[in-house]
Amino acid sequence: MPLIIDSHAHIVVPPESSKFMGELISGRANPYTVPKLSDDAVRKAGQSIIDIMDKVGTDIQFLSPRPFMQMHSVKPAKVTALWTAHMNDLIFRTVQMFPKRFRAVAGLPQFRDTSPVNCLAELEFRVKEQGFIGCLLNPDPTEADGPPPPGLGDEFWYPLYEKLVEWDIPALVHSAGSCSPRESYTLKFINEESIAVISLIDSKVFERFPTLKLIIPHGGGAIPYHMGRFRAWAVRRGGPSFDDRLKRLYFDTVTYDQDALELLFKKVGTKNVLFATENPGTGSAPDPTTGRNFDDLKPVIEAIGFLSDDDKRDIFECNCTRLYSRFRRDDA
Repeated sequence: MPLIIDSHAHIVVPPESSKFMGELISGRANPYTVPKLSDDAVRKAGQSIIDIMDKVGTDIQFLSPRPFMQMHSVKPAKVTALWTAHMNDLIFRTVQMFPKRFRAVAGLPQFRDTSPVNCLAELEFRVKEQGFIGCLLNPDPTEADGPPPPGLGDEFWYPLYEKLVEWDIPALVHSAGSCSPRESYTLKFINEESIAVISLIDSKVFERFPTLKLIIPHGGGAIPYHMGRFRAWAVRRGGPSFDDRLKRLYFDTVTYDQDALELLFKKVGTKNVLFATENPGTGSAPDPTTGRNFDDLKPVIEAIGFLSDDDKRDIFECNCTRLYSRFRRDDA
């Protein structure tokens, strides 16, 4: 049996941390007092995730900050810097406490349209000093509160890409909150992922950074569903194959729908998809057709008839361990 690795999951926030978040926002980080989380508080939050993992048959989860709570648009920049450090500290302590069940994925202290250079010190510390194996990358840190920074294909992002390549760190391209009355944060995720894919494919990023590892969550946004339009557009422009360019990216299974997953596997191939559930999260609601929660995805993938045993091993384990080179099995 393959190791079941959930590559996309988020930390459960203890009450003390939620109180700290409220104080940061209300006081705009002046003044502030970083909470001293007890081991019991960290253990209780971590155990609540493990209880779910045991119920659905997950061996390991990759933990990152909860995206819609990252506050990347809240002024001043000190708010997100303090909150990101606190979340990364919580993730680190949780992984230390449960080393057989979790791995650490860092949040970045992105701030509105500020250069991602401001994130490099935090990322370096987490990777080199604390063993984090990946990071989140928000393509719109303004959270729809103003003009966004350039698309992910732009040189604006190159300082971050250089370090991701140097340290061999995959980035999960995950939007955060949304200030727009027209976009819930869930819709913001899908829209930003779709924009990110096209921006990257239409750019020179992978020529400049051939070993860059970027993961588009939630099944790639709207892209797999509209492949025909993008293929036609590539032909009309006389450019390279859209399908070939798309396979420079990786995707995950957080769609909560078997038909969508089957389409994803057919369009991008099983070697480019990582098992993920984001559990507990948006999908933690009962599916009336199965009696299981929508985010209980292991049996959904196991039931897809055209997937071979090797395909399933790739999806559940091998794609993830190949991509995350800093992942170590000896902790499991």
